[in-house]
Amino acid sequence: MATTKFRPQKTAVLVAQRIVADIQRNGNNAGDRLPHEKVMLEQYQVGRGTLRESLRFLELQGLISLKPGPGGGPVVEQPDGTGLETALVLLLQFENAPFRTIVEARAGLEPMMARLAATRLTDDELVEIKRNLDRMGEHLDDESVFLEVNQEFHDLIAHGSKNVLFTHLIDAVAGILEGSVVGITYTQPRRQATHAAHVRVYNALAARDPQGAADAMREHISEFTHHAERKFPDALDAPISWGNGSS
Repeated sequence: MATTKFRPQKTAVLVAQRIVADIQRNGNNAGDRLPHEKVMLEQYQVGRGTLRESLRFLELQGLISLKPGPGGGPVVEQPDGTGLETALVLLLQFENAPFRTIVEARAGLEPMMARLAATRLTDDELVEIKRNLDRMGEHLDDESVFLEVNQEFHDLIAHGSKNVLFTHLIDAVAGILEGSVVGITYTQPRRQATHAAHVRVYNALAARDPQGAADAMREHISEFTHHAERKFPDALDAPISWGNGSS
């Protein structure tokens, strides 16, 4: 039976974990400055090189930014899905995963998001989704606006599910989910069909119908998949790559 090799964490990562714990414990918010290097060296009892590696690691994760100059230093930031997106793309790239991997995952993920959102969306959030639908309907002749509003629709539902994992996953894979990255385009009839599908999802959400919302979203994703399979099979088989604009 194979065993998993234990890999002890580097000191810099352990220190980074302590810094994150202290940020939470102290109630720091985005924009707050962390202590200067001299104070942090004493607080964490590590060398300058280790501390700087820890801070650089946190900067790459989007948790802090490092301001240069005498009045600079580490500043707390609100992390987004950028780090997760990059990590996910790299993992998929080194598995030689094709774009259809994301499409298949989306087919399982988004109906569940819609199901949860049907009972968890606030009235204000429903209004925002309706605005999104109206904007899409008004700009069906503009593919760039369509693509932006199309992604926003799914973001709003992910956020409305009140499941933060879904929110971050959708944010992280937004660039991968965007079909235009790998050559999938939307003709005017396809944009109209997409708008009609969004209306069906919205109607189920507005009716607070979890099963109806899940079914409408599943049908929507299935329609997209069949369209891509029929018109852009090579795009679905294209390998996901960090360098192709998907991240």
